[in-house]
Amino acid sequence: MSGAVYSGDDIGAVVLDVGSNTMRVGYAGEEYPRHDIPSSIAIYEENYLKKYNIGTVALHSKHPGAEITTFLKDGMVENWDHFENMLEYIFTKRLHTAFENHPVLLTEPAWVVQHKREQMVELMFEKFNSPAVHLAKGAMLVGMSNSRPTTLIVDSGATHTTAVPIHEGFVVSQAIVKSPAGSDYILEQARMMLQDRKVDLVPYYRVASKEVVKQEEAPIWREKHFKGVTASWHNYMVKEVMQDFHASVLQLSESTYDEDVVRTSPTVHYEFPNGYNRDFGIERFKVVEPLFNLTARVGNGIQPSLDVSSLVTTSVGMCEMDIRATMYSNVIITGGNSNIHGFTERLTRDLQLKVPPSMRLKIIPQNGSIDRRFAPWLGGAILGSLATFQSYWISKQEYEEVGKVIVHSRC
Repeated sequence: MSGAVYSGDDIGAVVLDVGSNTMRVGYAGEEYPRHDIPSSIAIYEENYLKKYNIGTVALHSKHPGAEITTFLKDGMVENWDHFENMLEYIFTKRLHTAFENHPVLLTEPAWVVQHKREQMVELMFEKFNSPAVHLAKGAMLVGMSNSRPTTLIVDSGATHTTAVPIHEGFVVSQAIVKSPAGSDYILEQARMMLQDRKVDLVPYYRVASKEVVKQEEAPIWREKHFKGVTASWHNYMVKEVMQDFHASVLQLSESTYDEDVVRTSPTVHYEFPNGYNRDFGIERFKVVEPLFNLTARVGNGIQPSLDVSSLVTTSVGMCEMDIRATMYSNVIITGGNSNIHGFTERLTRDLQLKVPPSMRLKIIPQNGSIDRRFAPWLGGAILGSLATFQSYWISKQEYEEVGKVIVHSRC
């Protein structure tokens, strides 16, 4: 092996944060990602050819028979053909550049399996002819974006909530703890609550017109008919309504849910696409409570075995004794689902009751909701722009000399 390293100092690296809900895309050294693209893809046939609709606007285009799918499973790429189409869209339609022009830094989950890493490197070099590639654990990048090389990352995203310890910049693999309770889980809890209250979840695409009605009155609206709508496309549009409801209405009680207490909290008014509107009071607290109190969950779907505070204590308890105090004093909260109002306060309160008195607990809040959503990308943008990082890129020449297994020694 020649030992050649990538040294394209004058060419901006592309940073791709691959998330279950969206992909964050931009250039190393920039303050925020340039694009936040849904990780879902609409696939349909036209003139006997398979077509792909990617991006928020394209996903909303109505094509008979269009099915919505994703290329990810458990945070890892499962369908490589669909992922290739996503990358081609990102470079040609969003960044308007060629793969050959930029090194690429991609995020990966802390629990990624080895053969997935090899497939990723192989794809980037063989299919897209990238000049250099680096794979980085998302949790490690969150620590970097917060200048914390040793920390515990509590990431509540779309499909799961995780606790990942980072020690001196490296993931403590044996102490990773995961729960399937993310925003998708909360959306399902909210959907069942609305169903119990006979609220018809009509997505925007079905509404041709609507009239103003009083609170809790039956909506008066005219339906827009469209043939060929698949269940997956319809469900995606309903999910968008639920995501807006999630962001606009839901809130966590700062202490264990007490109906007499939350009843005194202000209500939030919400109007659905078909015009039905009402105030939400105790429901907006009760729906989110299962994140921290498993006995509050409803339905027969996902059944998490740990609440968020228990994820933290379990993960720290699996770390070496000499770093546990450091973990408890450096807890970083990230992920879009953690933007629920009251999340940080509730986690702090619950941990104060569980953490040993000898340990100092410190929750490190991010600057705002955007930084929480984009934290792995922000860390990647910092890492990819460092002059000292140049020797860590896997160059095309190194890949050709060693093969895809080089990823395990270099990333």
